[in-house]
Amino acid sequence: MPRRWSATVAAMLTATAVRLAGHDFWIEASTFHPAPGAVVGIGLRVGQGFVGDPVRRSSEYIEAFVVRQGNREDVVAGVDDRDPAGVLVADGRETAIVAYRSKPAFIELPADRFEEYLRLEGLESIIAFRRAHGTTGKSGLEYFTRYAKALLTGRSGSPAVSRPVGFHMEIVPGADPTLRSGAFAGTVLYRGAPLAGALVIAMPQSNPAERSMVRTDVRGAFTFSRLHSGVWLIKSVHMVEAGWFSRADWESAWASLTFEVPHDEVTTGSHQP
Repeated sequence: MPRRWSATVAAMLTATAVRLAGHDFWIEASTFHPAPGAVVGIGLRVGQGFVGDPVRRSSEYIEAFVVRQGNREDVVAGVDDRDPAGVLVADGRETAIVAYRSKPAFIELPADRFEEYLRLEGLESIIAFRRAHGTTGKSGLEYFTRYAKALLTGRSGSPAVSRPVGFHMEIVPGADPTLRSGAFAGTVLYRGAPLAGALVIAMPQSNPAERSMVRTDVRGAFTFSRLHSGVWLIKSVHMVEAGWFSRADWESAWASLTFEVPHDEVTTGSHQP
């Protein structure tokens, strides 16, 4: 590859990393309730407040992009530099699970922007650590990884929805939320273990400002009292110190889950952290 072209590609990838860092990342399907045999576009979105821009498919950043339908797991096909990032044919018999895992990406953020996003994501422990170690004014050097899941409604629910897919960080529902509205209970797992004290945020696509927040208990569990009908985004972020020989000071994991609650209830509840 010519040196000039290599530099151009590197610059493009760096720009993408900058755009993704410090912002929510989720899967937005062309429909969350596909008919059997329907072709579904699987869009990737980055933004804030459930309002985002399309993320075109880039093999450079994809570690895994699969769909689980029944007893099958298939790769979500797609063409680089296209939106939607993938397409699949819906089985429609039971709830399907779409799962996306990115490769780690490095980012350096100015101290003020880094501290701002730490506050927004409920990472006060990192703010306190930086203050205690006299590094509040230091830029944030970070590797971040995205773990996004989406549920596509089928004719019946799937017990697989309440089982982990094996991501380093993920939000696991206690029951299939595509079957009925009402309370939503789940667990946040980090490296296969319950993650205590994590801030979990739920927001409806119809009115993202109507967000609810709760922190996980010692079992990594959380509950939102009621989610009304419509498409929802559930999200959580966790950050740890990077390894001794890492280029970064921090490693973050961003987990999201999107799904559609059926239209049979209309109220919602909120929890504050």
